[in-house]
Amino acid sequence: MTDQTSQASDDLAPDSRAPEAQANGFATVREARRNELAEDYVELIADLIHQYGEARPVDIAERFGVRAPTVTKTLNRLAREGLITREKYRSVFLTEAGRTLAQECRRRHEIVLRFLIRLGLDPETAERDAEGIEHHVSEQTLALFESYANRP
Repeated sequence: MTDQTSQASDDLAPDSRAPEAQANGFATVREARRNELAEDYVELIADLIHQYGEARPVDIAERFGVRAPTVTKTLNRLAREGLITREKYRSVFLTEAGRTLAQECRRRHEIVLRFLIRLGLDPETAERDAEGIEHHVSEQTLALFESYANRP
């Protein structure tokens, strides 16, 4: 083993948390991943409705870079979860729960985006990175991000 490889191995300390705490951490991440798709969809639907007055499945597919069947499957899930209303071959609209979730996602996204830009990240990279971070950051961490982003 080279000195560099040995040093890298030494820097990787094992996770010293209790098994229950480790399991809780992984469960939190799995839940965030499960919710991430729904959050992205309601946020995009809200943006499309704001911009065009409606959100069509074809526009959703184009924006996400996926095929129509993928959008249909996800929209069916969102309808079952009470986040959207839709009829076959019609536009998609957010329910009150969907609007609330979209507003919360937008708030989180804006805080993370401002924080990353405040750190010095260029706006394009910050926008791309905020898209992932917003789903996984805790409220406690988000509050710290906001505090830092709002500093004079």
